[in-house]
Amino acid sequence: MEEKLAFKMVQGQIGYEFKSIALLKQAFVRRSYTEEHGGRNNEVLEFIGDKALDFAVVRLLAEKFGRKNKQGEFDCRYKEGRLTSLKSRMVEKKTLARRLDELGFAEFLVMGNSDIQNNAQSSPSVKEDLFEAIIGAVAIDSDWNLEIIQSVVEVMLEPDTFLLDDSETNYVRLIQEWEARKGVIPLYKYKEASYTSTWYTDFEGVSQDIPFNSNDYSKLNHHCLLKLSDSLPIFRGFGASKREARMAVCEVAYKYLQGKDMLFSIKDEIGEPSKADAINQLEILARRGYFSVPTYEFEQRYDNNGNPVWTCECIIEEYDTYFEAESSSKKDAKKTAAFKMLEFVLNEEAAG
Repeated sequence: MEEKLAFKMVQGQIGYEFKSIALLKQAFVRRSYTEEHGGRNNEVLEFIGDKALDFAVVRLLAEKFGRKNKQGEFDCRYKEGRLTSLKSRMVEKKTLARRLDELGFAEFLVMGNSDIQNNAQSSPSVKEDLFEAIIGAVAIDSDWNLEIIQSVVEVMLEPDTFLLDDSETNYVRLIQEWEARKGVIPLYKYKEASYTSTWYTDFEGVSQDIPFNSNDYSKLNHHCLLKLSDSLPIFRGFGASKREARMAVCEVAYKYLQGKDMLFSIKDEIGEPSKADAINQLEILARRGYFSVPTYEFEQRYDNNGNPVWTCECIIEEYDTYFEAESSSKKDAKKTAAFKMLEFVLNEEAAG
């Protein structure tokens, strides 16, 4: 992708248009490149972004779980330990690296020969640095506008993965997973405008308006467009913030795919079920939200000849049944019980 188009895509994905495009470009320059060619790199921007990211996440947690009471004091649903744990998970290396992959930014890194030879763009640490450097560049370019920094962090980080409760569906994550299976990156474009205003925008000349339903249009002052592929319509959602608009457009897109029978089935998630891979296949389905992580309970006894016999029960919280298997091998008993459970859940989910 040519440089101009690449950085246009980056700005669209994060929902912020830079006054100084040179600053955004600097966020992508590794020290290995400047050691060979001179110029500025992203190390200081990464330092700035690290601190700005921490502030934005703490603010998000405080607003999500706390509020001032009538006495003017601050009440919070969670204690410090739980908040610290949440914050750590949201800003840890693997989270930021995963989001960089989903945003598709690592391929635009500017690196020196040493980084190129070491395939540095695949390193989680390098992706983490780039994530933070982009936040740092936004902080400087916006003159430390806290609302802008907050907005960009929420768009880039996808905090609802951590903050939605079990009764809420994370449509943003579902769309990300659908696109990951397709091997492409969802493209977002944001605009601040009232719901009632006329707003025309496009991806390569194509535009389709599929509005998000709401009873209070006065608060819907942010728009988000989503392009999944050339063969699908471009979806539009509305919200009181960029984050809410993105959630809305992903809900619209997901329900469209669902209505067109374009979603992956539970069997598509794992391929052909097998006893050898059953334990891992159940864990994959659990990570993708079909059910909770399976638990296994073991019991050992001995037969009349004094040989060990292992019994394993495979249990999944959401189901009223469990499956057990016996074997002289503990490992084999676990695999067999897992395979019985796997066959059961595949049939249940397909029927349901």
